[in-house]
Amino acid sequence: MHAASGRRLGASHPRVEGPIDLRLVAPAAAVWLTAAVSVGASPGRVAAVTAVSLVAAGALSVAGRRVARTGRGDGDTGTGPAPEGSGAGRGEAGPERGTGRGGSGSGQGQGRGVVRRGLWVSVAAVLLCVAAAAASAGLHAADLRRGPVPALAERYAEVTAEVEITSDPQLTRPRISGDHVAPTALLFDADITRVTQADGTVLATRTPVLVIVDARSRQGAPRGFGGRSGRGATRETGRRSPWLSLLPSTRLRVAARVVPALSDGEDIAAVLRVRGSAPPDVVGAPSGPQRFAGRLREGLRKATDGLDADARALLPGLVVGDTSRVTPELDAAFEATDLTHLLAVSGGNLVIVLALFIGPPGLAQRVERRGLAARLGVPLRATALLGGGLTLAFVIVCRPDPSVLRAAACGAISLLAIATGRRRSLIPALAAAVLLLVLYDPWLARSYGFLLSVLATGALLTLAPRWSAALQRRRVPAHVAEALAAAAAAQVLCAPVVAVLSARVSLVAVPCNLLAEFAVAPATVLGFATLAAAPLAMPVAEVLAWWASWPGRWIADIARTGAAQPGAGVDWPDSWTGAVLLALVTVVAVAVGRRLLRHPLPSGIGAVLLLLFVVQPPPLTRVITGWPPPGWRFAMCDVGQGDASVLAVGDGSAVVVDAGPDPVLADRCLSTLGVTRIPLVVLTHFHADHVAGLPGVLRGRSVGAIEATGFEEPLEQAEFVRREALARHIPLTRAVAGERRSAGDLDWRVLWPPPDPFPPPDGPNDASVTLLVRSAGLRLLLLGDLEPPAQRALARSPAAAELAGVDVLKVAHHGSAYQDPELIRRVAPRLALVSVGGDNPYGHPAPSTVAALRARGAVVLRTDEDGDLAVTGEGEGLGVARH
Repeated sequence: MHAASGRRLGASHPRVEGPIDLRLVAPAAAVWLTAAVSVGASPGRVAAVTAVSLVAAGALSVAGRRVARTGRGDGDTGTGPAPEGSGAGRGEAGPERGTGRGGSGSGQGQGRGVVRRGLWVSVAAVLLCVAAAAASAGLHAADLRRGPVPALAERYAEVTAEVEITSDPQLTRPRISGDHVAPTALLFDADITRVTQADGTVLATRTPVLVIVDARSRQGAPRGFGGRSGRGATRETGRRSPWLSLLPSTRLRVAARVVPALSDGEDIAAVLRVRGSAPPDVVGAPSGPQRFAGRLREGLRKATDGLDADARALLPGLVVGDTSRVTPELDAAFEATDLTHLLAVSGGNLVIVLALFIGPPGLAQRVERRGLAARLGVPLRATALLGGGLTLAFVIVCRPDPSVLRAAACGAISLLAIATGRRRSLIPALAAAVLLLVLYDPWLARSYGFLLSVLATGALLTLAPRWSAALQRRRVPAHVAEALAAAAAAQVLCAPVVAVLSARVSLVAVPCNLLAEFAVAPATVLGFATLAAAPLAMPVAEVLAWWASWPGRWIADIARTGAAQPGAGVDWPDSWTGAVLLALVTVVAVAVGRRLLRHPLPSGIGAVLLLLFVVQPPPLTRVITGWPPPGWRFAMCDVGQGDASVLAVGDGSAVVVDAGPDPVLADRCLSTLGVTRIPLVVLTHFHADHVAGLPGVLRGRSVGAIEATGFEEPLEQAEFVRREALARHIPLTRAVAGERRSAGDLDWRVLWPPPDPFPPPDGPNDASVTLLVRSAGLRLLLLGDLEPPAQRALARSPAAAELAGVDVLKVAHHGSAYQDPELIRRVAPRLALVSVGGDNPYGHPAPSTVAALRARGAVVLRTDEDGDLAVTGEGEGLGVARH
């Protein structure tokens, strides 16, 4: 084609070579399914599958050749003498009738033989792929079982090991467990190359393992919660650990305990739990390419240091997958809106990079003539070679994650098509990429990331073009139709798998992805420009990063806005049965949607109803559901195992007491209550189940001040609160007993803790800020997490006289059994509210506490059973509404 074009750069419109080639789809699917099953199967079964597939493939090939010969013989039997002239016009221009029938019979017989032979050969090829996949999976699984490491893991042996790092060291996301944050761990994949046992025996091997390092002994005071969940999670800390700076291909010597893998079916032979608190003992430097990639990634981090928090967190994630600065609140927002693929360095990043060089992917038949290469006069074959180098550099810098490998393989096949002058068919390229990658690494067949990446790409290549054309036929602008079709198609195919992972279906994923899509390309392009400029001219890189921060902030705002909607998602069974059910529901919804699109009025009504369900505006929600009830005074939010309470001031204003453990739940509760202004946030103490949701409380609201206890433990949570307040320029003050405040009809007095408690409190719970609140004629006592020692001290304090006969009691410490009976007797509330999570492991609320409250005449309600609670009225008109 290139020579025939008569142009040095090649033809602008390569010839079309027929319909889409689907011959590789069946072999790719067979390889994927076989590998997924075989990596966890016994060696005997794998060997049996391989042998049977090879024998069957050979038999089919032999049968196919016999069918082809039989077809030719059947055709030959039609020849023979016949009366002259009687066969005119029937055969191959022969004058004899017999010759005419013979030619016809030969053609038909050969045609049938070719079809049969082609079918049998295709089945044989699929069986050969099955055999290859089973053999590859068996060999990879055998690698995990051979050598000394599995036996050492069974004995939980203490060893000194030399390992070679094969992934970036990353920190797990801190998990909130009850009132504390579970300790984080630093993880990285590695290959053990040498093991020295306790008796001095030295063993050589090469076995993949997961290395776990206790992050607490190697970090400064944490700067807050952050990162992504799972093995890819990271978070930023106050002092960057030297372990986090290690690069792939670095060789270390570690003293560790070898333990079995965390679960069956993993691509590791064992887990190394590193002992001690020493810095890493490096015995071999990383390779040159990895050092270069590390400098680029570190340069991007430095160039973004001066940006605001969202841009500083997102740009490294968008460009190279560095999520160390992504906070849990932002991470949860991305998960709720199905935007996490933007932080996973998906194949879309490579598409954008190659599109700049080659041309826009939408022009499938003249794409190579619209990019930077054509403008620079680069011939097609040179374009393919340079594109291959660019793809390799992308994989090194961004690390070979499943989606990156899939995109790189597809890109390499497409570049090969450019070099050879053939029409690029992306579906065969995707199938070939899947086939080759799974044969190379069978563990990809069990990777959810790889599955989602392939599904999303397949949706863009199959459903999206058809849906875009349908929308354009209905007069939707071309660019809008393409973007909407791409987002909808990817969501349709990926949603069942996402539901298995998150037990939730997002209803805002399509609009959020559609709105974010307009900012992804400029953010990615400017981000890569920043990455390239940082080693050469940091001031230039900082300017580019500043420009890139604008689309980065737009993406963050889209994620937070979508996640904050009350109807952003619905719970769904997290099983493959649930996935199949969701797929069926999706098929029905798509079929109904296609019919509705033909009728503008029903389509508009349906869109408005869906929008109202997602947004749930408070005035409309109040009319339909009665929530929030008119004249509500106090609300307790259902935030799981934690505390978050709201005291109404009026006209969208409220005082918030504690923020719960989850920013999304806290934000959603305040949104449904219609709270937009907060004169004061009171944090009773710094346990995670009371303060971790603070970003959700502060988001998008005018906040006057934050007041907290003076007992700043745990220190990391106290620093987290201080940092959140500083970032938003909100004053942070200390609450002490005797302080009085008011807002509107609301006034309150701080009863605890005293300014200088003696003896000091045993822990954060006994330093909880305790409030006695009056809202018109209603009296409320909020005890935080006070335990019996502080409760008894409070009952003996000068404020004890004011405790008698309160209307509403926020029961201390989620209704635990540790309550002072004298305080309950003295308070004798009419209504006792318990903020508690369902199926919590602590047995909250304790039956003894509930019984003691009811014995004093209290009505006891709890958030795990009754949901959000709102108190209305006063005196005899005291009531409570559930939501």
